[in-house]
Amino acid sequence: MTSAPNSQTHETMPDIQSEPDRRRVAIDKVGVKEIKHPITLSTMDGRSVETVAGINMYVSLPADRKGTHMSRFLETINEYRENLQPDRIIQLSHELCDNLDAADAHVEMNFPYFIMKKAPVTGLPGLMDYQCEFRCEANKNGQDFVMSVGAAATSLCPCSKEISAYGAHNQRCLITAEIRFNSMIWIEELVEHIESAASCPVYSVLKRPDEKLVTEQAFENPKFVEDIVRDLAIRLDDDERISWYHVKSENFESIHNHNAYAEITRDKRS
Repeated sequence: MTSAPNSQTHETMPDIQSEPDRRRVAIDKVGVKEIKHPITLSTMDGRSVETVAGINMYVSLPADRKGTHMSRFLETINEYRENLQPDRIIQLSHELCDNLDAADAHVEMNFPYFIMKKAPVTGLPGLMDYQCEFRCEANKNGQDFVMSVGAAATSLCPCSKEISAYGAHNQRCLITAEIRFNSMIWIEELVEHIESAASCPVYSVLKRPDEKLVTEQAFENPKFVEDIVRDLAIRLDDDERISWYHVKSENFESIHNHNAYAEITRDKRS
């Protein structure tokens, strides 16, 4: 049988991306964005949990090369979707350098992480979601890895409590901690650090005895947004595994048409 005139094998097809580029302009990041991919993560108690991640992956491109091979990003992530933890993301980043013959690789992965949390009095279980992100930059000299966790919590206004005869206004806040670390720290541990800095944690399931406890707990533990970030910073300062952190809290005000906000960044290595 005679082949069609324009039939080509994989080996004989032209590789346009690898051709030289006459403009001689290097590109810092080129790759793929907004990949939606199922992943499994190892948990602190030895289990595995499934979630769906939004993934961005990039590499640097030298001035003499026309383009990168986009399909290789997807081929590589397919090999790394199981039992993900920081060390696997770092390994993935270095493999992208190898697979795409690049000097630098960048991986960003954000995902909801679910933790079963029991109501404080009745013990009724409910899933709480926490927004997490892994970011890694890698090259032949090493890597830089940052983990981020965002948790909702309750804050109660100290000023309102002091001046009001009938209570105090409170609001939900979103507290986020980004960290660099020198030995393993689990998402669950960072969640505990974050929630300890608020007036009170929030829960997905609360019956009346639970609601009574959490409202009274918040009333006895009022926090300005400044208090939240300072108390969280102290917790992270005391954790020797953490070498750098950026913490922030946004309080969604209940009696104002604006939000309150504060942030702190510290490098414990300097």
